[in-house]
Amino acid sequence: MTRIGTSDLDIFPLSLGGNVFGWTADRDASFAVLDAFAEGGGDFIDTADAYSAWVPGNSGGESETIIGEWLAARKPEGVVVATKVSQHPDFAGLAAANVRRAAEASLGRLGVDAIDLYYAHFDDESVPLEETVGAFGELVADGLVRHVAVSNYTAERIRGWIGIADRLGVARPVAVQPHYNLVHRNTVEETIIPVAQEFDLGLVPYYSLASGFLTGKYRTTDASGQSSPRAQGAAKYATEQGLRVIDALQEIGDAHGASIAATSLAWLRAQPTVVAPIASARTVEQVPDLLAGARLELTADEVAHLSSISEWTPANA
Repeated sequence: MTRIGTSDLDIFPLSLGGNVFGWTADRDASFAVLDAFAEGGGDFIDTADAYSAWVPGNSGGESETIIGEWLAARKPEGVVVATKVSQHPDFAGLAAANVRRAAEASLGRLGVDAIDLYYAHFDDESVPLEETVGAFGELVADGLVRHVAVSNYTAERIRGWIGIADRLGVARPVAVQPHYNLVHRNTVEETIIPVAQEFDLGLVPYYSLASGFLTGKYRTTDASGQSSPRAQGAAKYATEQGLRVIDALQEIGDAHGASIAATSLAWLRAQPTVVAPIASARTVEQVPDLLAGARLELTADEVAHLSSISEWTPANA
């Protein structure tokens, strides 16, 4: 188990991404994935109130609703659920009143008394940071939220949030959620990880598998025929350098009897302050690799080799 920052949340070191629930995984498929994850030892689920408002016919909150129905049906013990605010069409931004209404709506969909980990999903510079920090602090004081976190914030804004929280005497963030993986490293390693180390924040990276590229599914530099947004997102990494990363992952994975995906997640877990990479599964068959990635321990030399070979920034990454 791994502790998230300074919180009391001890979790299995992998977070199951809920972005696919109500999108590419319907209710039954989502229940099956959640069952497989929990049966395999997983206990940390990540979602957002906006998932999946981008799907035609959806309005946002579909993922939270499915997770809430699963929690009610299965009644699992010790499951930690993280959700986020600022992007739901009905609750956009981080004004104090909006944050409160959005949290109450999320609580209703999830069917829980308190949100374990509540993220500011994206920074909202149209609202004074002090107002947002105060709103999150009140949610904790009122028992609606156990712990506060930030996602997609710059190092400067994270420092600002912590300084305001201390001045107001409210809860500090305990976690940061950045875009971070083997082929998307520079900004996080240069700016976010130092702040996380200074303030004992846990990193919970998203896009941990680079839209599927780090599963080894894309093994050619020819991106033609990749029509889906996910495939196009992965294809940009399929350069000669990117494929060398995949080759190295396969070689190291083979030595452990592990998949490329599991090996990539293991590298991410080995980075400073990282507590639990987020990875999604549309099907039950995809779950074992994710669980394996939470248990695989690479040697220091293997981690260093992967770090060395992936020192490159893809175009448009």
